[in-house]
Amino acid sequence: MAATSVPQLIAYSETVGVAGYRGLATAGPTLLAWGLSTGSPYMNSGVTSITALMCKIDLDGESYVAENSEEEYVKLVAAYSLYIGIASMLLAVVGFGKLAKSVPKPVKTGFKWGCSIGVLVGAVPNGLFAKGSKELKSHVAASYLSEILKSIKENFPAATGINTVLTFFYGVSRPELWSIIPTIIFISGTFFVMKGKSFLPKAFPPGTEVIIVTAAATIFSMNYDYPGGVVGEIPATDPDAGFSFLNGTIKIPIEILDLKELVTEVPIVERFGSWLMLIISATLFAGVNFLSIMGIASGFEADDNIPWSAPRELIAQGISNIAAAAVGSAPVSGSMSRSLVSRMAGTTSQMACLVTAMIWIYLLPYMGIMTPTPKAALSSIIVSAVVKSVCIPKDLVKLKGMDALIGWFTGILTAFTSPTIGFGGGLIFYTALLPFTSKPKQKEE
Repeated sequence: MAATSVPQLIAYSETVGVAGYRGLATAGPTLLAWGLSTGSPYMNSGVTSITALMCKIDLDGESYVAENSEEEYVKLVAAYSLYIGIASMLLAVVGFGKLAKSVPKPVKTGFKWGCSIGVLVGAVPNGLFAKGSKELKSHVAASYLSEILKSIKENFPAATGINTVLTFFYGVSRPELWSIIPTIIFISGTFFVMKGKSFLPKAFPPGTEVIIVTAAATIFSMNYDYPGGVVGEIPATDPDAGFSFLNGTIKIPIEILDLKELVTEVPIVERFGSWLMLIISATLFAGVNFLSIMGIASGFEADDNIPWSAPRELIAQGISNIAAAAVGSAPVSGSMSRSLVSRMAGTTSQMACLVTAMIWIYLLPYMGIMTPTPKAALSSIIVSAVVKSVCIPKDLVKLKGMDALIGWFTGILTAFTSPTIGFGGGLIFYTALLPFTSKPKQKEE
């Protein structure tokens, strides 16, 4: 589990808009907090593609980094995680777990598809262009599309997603601008991650194809003059940071942020415009997060007869997000892929999370081996996870009538604006159409 997740940790950190090594540095403490509070023996948590995307869009990460610095953005992200953690625990107290089960299926289906589009269009530039999204944006700035994007931003400021989508289509439609070597790594890596299972021995654990792609790309980068972006230098951990037990015999090397500073000095309220908007956004984020956890837990209950408690898992979500804030991580949620790997590995208790977390914490000083890893390879891992569901949205296609209209509306709104607006808008649209939704006829006795 620890090994197969490392490329994801780096890739999703890049999705948030911070250096990849931060994903490695913060994953251990958040998973440790999750393992101590969850009731599931299989479920794993961490930054996922959806939480990374939602965080970046809600905070408008790119512009904040440009106006300030990455260090200040990390504090902003951490403050958001803190409020999401608090909102999660409050939702547990008011019984949101039961309410979450009543979220309409077309809204959930459309939201998931819209988020997948956001993940796809955000990851592709690092695969096709040597300098990633910055290079693509420079091409767009010199093209006809520049004025269109400016007009959209001025007239529809909430439609941040559509700019990214249009920029993506411009990039993929101009192959003459692509960087050759990063593109080859990206395309071949995506193909191998998606089809590698059929090539590899069945005895290999899930995620082996991810390790192979990452290792091969890293070795290539180490031995040749790779022209594209790489993970970069991983700073050493402060030797005095962390917690000590038994008079220093046992030490957990974790760098902790000042939570008081996150509350009093980080301008997150100003970022959202008001306390009300921050509370609404954090609460919606916490609710959407829990939908992922609910889906994973319900699946394990159906397949393995493992009961679960909605209030407990919401509290676990809150605790792990507060831990995320303490170490400067983006918001975390249940991870389906890591949870399935954990179950396949034969875990029987939450101890698997604790052991994995400690491995990540104690092996961080040796992660310098990932320094030359091409971002194109990491992008291929992200894209391979969503491209099929984006291009062939089977669950959306299955919806009929009003459900189909609600699902597609939610998905498009999510992709063209933001996950928070998309999810909220989908619920409002569903409620507005309730009078027109036909109810199934009851059979007469």
